[in-house]
Amino acid sequence: MWKQATNDPLPKLPPGDPVEQMEAFELKLVELLCSQATAETARSVADQTWDLVHDRPDDDPVKQRVSECHEELARLSAGGGLGGAA
Repeated sequence: MWKQATNDPLPKLPPGDPVEQMEAFELKLVELLCSQATAETARSVADQTWDLVHDRPDDDPVKQRVSECHEELARLSAGGGLGGAA
């Protein structure tokens, strides 16, 4: 998904716990996808990010960020812009 979203190389992650590294990478990916979304691509970005987290528990940090992103994408597709995207 990263390579589809950007020509940038995969981000370097600090040494540490592999689970934390994966979570940090996924959060970077969600941020990248959401920040690059347009009104025309919002639905596709929502689908892509949901595919990443749909089967996770609701308290999963990546799923929580995806849910926030979906709210931003809904505003964007409705013409409101990305109000809280970082």
